[in-house]
Amino acid sequence: MIYSTSHAPNSSTTLNHSTLNGQLPQRLFTRREVIPQRHDVLWRIERGAVRTLTWSEDGTFITLGYWGSGDVIGYPLSKVKPYQIECLTSVEVSVLPPHLWHQDIDALLSHIQQAEELLSIVHRKPISLRLWQFLAWLSEKFGRDVEQGRLIDLNVTHQEMAEVLNTTRVTVTRLLQQFEEEGTLLRHKRRIILCPPNKTANK
Repeated sequence: MIYSTSHAPNSSTTLNHSTLNGQLPQRLFTRREVIPQRHDVLWRIERGAVRTLTWSEDGTFITLGYWGSGDVIGYPLSKVKPYQIECLTSVEVSVLPPHLWHQDIDALLSHIQQAEELLSIVHRKPISLRLWQFLAWLSEKFGRDVEQGRLIDLNVTHQEMAEVLNTTRVTVTRLLQQFEEEGTLLRHKRRIILCPPNKTANK
């Protein structure tokens, strides 16, 4: 994991910067790459997923949000220090200069709403409810319907879930196993499928 928020601006592949058909400049980042700190632009995610995070003095990571296609992200949206945007997949973004920010007001409002929704989940009790509602939130944002239920099409590790939910990796692993035994959750390779009540009732 990367602690430093510095990043070489030329380490990312620059896509077509021409204004072909009036399109915005775009950038391509690889999985686990950190989006450079720029306070003069916002980034609109066209493809892929990122997480925003900070960390405490002892190095404990604190995940602030998960963002996907259509979301607007950027360092100007936060006053948290340190603050980092990490790519969870390969990511393609459009570069939004300040004079165009007003055109994405809906995306900016959505950013606030999603951050508050995740914050409310993080404070739910007991921890089993907290984890389940977080998985449901991920399934709405990054999921797709499959025969067995709703597949979360994003690989979030047990440690990353623990960092979001302010708990331990061991607790997350134990609860996921419990959900699986109860039939409310299935594993598919490295993905999670949430099963609807009517399917779990038939098991």
